[in-house]
Amino acid sequence: VQLQASGGGSVQAGGSLRLSCKASGSIFVTGAIGWYRQVAGKQREWVAAITTTPGGVTKYADVVQGRFTISKDYAKNTVYLQMDSLKPEDTAVYYCAASRGAFASTDIATYTYWGQGTLVTVSS
Repeated sequence: VQLQASGGGSVQAGGSLRLSCKASGSIFVTGAIGWYRQVAGKQREWVAAITTTPGGVTKYADVVQGRFTISKDYAKNTVYLQMDSLKPEDTAVYYCAASRGAFASTDIATYTYWGQGTLVTVSS
């Protein structure tokens, strides 16, 4: 499984960005994709997750609930993270990760495959 994250950039507070995570391999048959973010000197923080099985269970961290939306496109083997109402504290390197467990896990230990990070900068 290989993951390729993209879509980061710089935006002012209140703005929006959409991150993409394109997956290769069989992870879209059964598994889950999660998004994490990390600020230099801090631990990686779980943001959101979605199961790749039909229907798709989604889960969000409290700090992004109502502002971020995770979704998937089977035809493109891609998971998106739509980020609206961005705040300066959302500034971080964002990573997507894949788990073969068919649940939207918040536990970093369940994610086996990781993409490269994409930087999101939100200015006030």
